[in-house]
Formats: sequence, structure tokens, C-alpha cells
Amino acid sequence: MPVLRQAYRRLLANMHQGAQSAGPLESAVHHFLKVTASYWPGLFVCYTRPDIPRTNNDLEHLFGSARYHERRASGRKVTAPMFLTRGRVRLITATCQQHAFSSTELQPKNLTEWRALRQELTQRQATRALQRQFRHDPATYLAKAERLLHPETLPP
Repeated sequence: MPVLRQAYRRLLANMHQGAQSAGPLESAVHHFLKVTASYWPGLFVCYTRPDIPRTNNDLEHLFGSARYHERRASGRKVTAPMFLTRGRVRLITATCQQHAFSSTELQPKNLTEWRALRQELTQRQATRALQRQFRHDPATYLAKAERLLHPETLPP
């Protein structure tokens, strides 16, 4: 694994040095380097942890299997709407069911990130609830939205 990491660093250094000679692709090279730097902490984790698949095909199989079992358990023919609102959490939970976690492993490492994730999940759930309200009774939903936008100009 250290050999792979070193070889990749050399490749990135070569790309950085040759970016100006890339012509119209210079901005793409800089973008690639920027994105790679942001992913760097987790880029080689699959080589240090045996429970993480190493290839995209293995990851796709893992997630596809989780979706398949979720559909089987729920009796649905398509992916459950829960995956749209809580997909990140549900897929990780489904893939980790065989592992017994200790209480210290379950504690959030970064409370700010955990709160941001909870806020994002709550927002997605609220959005789905509004969509459901619209589908159930569009006229009432639109009337409430109009009153929110222009409360002083519309009669009750």
C-alpha cells in the first residue's frame, strides 16, 4: 500500500508540474488535483481495512445487495423512498449489520459533522413531507404557499 500511495503522489506531482503545458485542459488538471486532495484522507483506507471493498465493482455489488435485500424485506419492486431521504445512513447500516459495535465506536467522532448530517436528514424528510402534502391536496398546498408569499394581499 505505501508503494501505491507513493506512486500516486509522484503522478500528482507530475500532473502539477505539467499543468501549465496542458493548454485548455489546465483548469481540469487543477480541478482534479483539488478534488484528489479533498479525498486524500479516505483514498487508501480500503488497503488498511479488510472489511472495505477495494474496487468500484465490489462497492456496487455491496450497495446493490443492500438495496435488493431492502426491496425483498419491504415487498417493493423499486427502491424504498427511505433510501432517498436517509440513503447514506441506511446503506451504511445495512452493510454493517454483521458487525457488533461497542458504545465507543457508535459515538460520533465529530459532533459538528454529526449534527450537520442530522440536519440534512431532517431537511430531506421535511421536503418529502411537503411533496406528499402537495400530491394529497394540491389546491390547499398552493393556497398556503400563496398566503406565505403574499399574506397582506390575499383574503383568508
